[in-house]
Amino acid sequence: MKSIILLALLSATSLHAEFPSPLDPLSNAQLKPARRHEPRPQRLRTPSGPAKFGDPLIGLNKAQTDAFTTGLDEFTNVEDAAGGLGPIFNNSSCISCHGVPAAGGSSTLTVTRFGHASSYFDPLTELGGSLLQSEAIDPEVQEVVPPEANLISLRQSTPLFGLGLIEAIPDAAILQLANRPKRDGIAGKVAIVTDLASGKQRVGRFGWKSQVATLLTFSADAYRNEMGITNRFFPTENSPNGDDQKLALWDKVQDPEDQVDPLTGRSDIDIVADFMRLLAPPPTLPLTPSAQAGSVLFQQIGCAICHTPMLQTGRNAIPALNLKPVALYSDLLLHDMGALGDGIAQGDAAPREMRTAPLWGLRASAPYLHDGRAPTIDGAIRAHQGEGSNPRDRYLRLSAPQRRQLLDFLGSI
Repeated sequence: MKSIILLALLSATSLHAEFPSPLDPLSNAQLKPARRHEPRPQRLRTPSGPAKFGDPLIGLNKAQTDAFTTGLDEFTNVEDAAGGLGPIFNNSSCISCHGVPAAGGSSTLTVTRFGHASSYFDPLTELGGSLLQSEAIDPEVQEVVPPEANLISLRQSTPLFGLGLIEAIPDAAILQLANRPKRDGIAGKVAIVTDLASGKQRVGRFGWKSQVATLLTFSADAYRNEMGITNRFFPTENSPNGDDQKLALWDKVQDPEDQVDPLTGRSDIDIVADFMRLLAPPPTLPLTPSAQAGSVLFQQIGCAICHTPMLQTGRNAIPALNLKPVALYSDLLLHDMGALGDGIAQGDAAPREMRTAPLWGLRASAPYLHDGRAPTIDGAIRAHQGEGSNPRDRYLRLSAPQRRQLLDFLGSI
């Protein structure tokens, strides 16, 4: 069945190369969202000088620039209980978890996943798993890790820079990477997910487990699961540790809380998806002679097998996303990382499988790995296991000056 799905996706992607976008064209009326709060007026300056973290994509038209600005406003908005926050949640704004070094970045904050691991992984959904919501609008509904859980794992927020480019990579390109010959003990598996925003089966590419395929679904998922704000794709609340009676007592705002504007068919999840889609990739630094030598070592020791340096977007209605190079340093595939896996089965990802993390902007996203266990890039490389073992071992056999060259390269991309 999986092979049939892959062939269907490959065929569909080849036949329909253009990636449709809700942003082209946009009228002024379409840019006006139905909001639970009044927007704070902002004026986005036209980027000048060196590129910075948090800039919009180069080449946006006025409607797209306005969409980015409106999205940034919603991204930084702090939600409250009157607007639908909770009753259980992890944070009250997008930027709380995605603000370093600029809006759309990462943070040192982590969320907790839990479940019961035996011969298979049980997410303990009936007890509120696998995601723990660590905050609550009242202590009465505070979630805890249930005693039935024997596996607890932390996950960091991932940076959002350049996600529109990643979204615009055709499914077929990722499928081709999954079908390449195995090398160096490295395989790689594509994640096939049902995208709630489109209702179609797509190749997953976002999240630590490649469990999400599109930015609208990514936005909708975060609103419900991280802030407790229901929407048209996730219209029901999470019950505190699965207790529907507590939910009934404390859920005071009618669902779905993120209301769709009847004139535009859009709501806040669309506005934030716009912001992520139009957010530029991380800026690079000029390669010093040391970093140039490190780029050669990166290839020689096998890092580039999983951390594929360059992919390309398909045809896209937004010129800034149309047939563009994407220097993400990831194949967006799932790999068996051995004991480095987080133990959580999610979607197509088995407990030991993790998505290859994009390396662009690495210098601004410490600490590293899914749970932040590595304070340095060197420590993250040393912690690689499973399919990452051979490149790790070659890294460890490099001389100290060579390791420095490789780290200088990674700090530049």
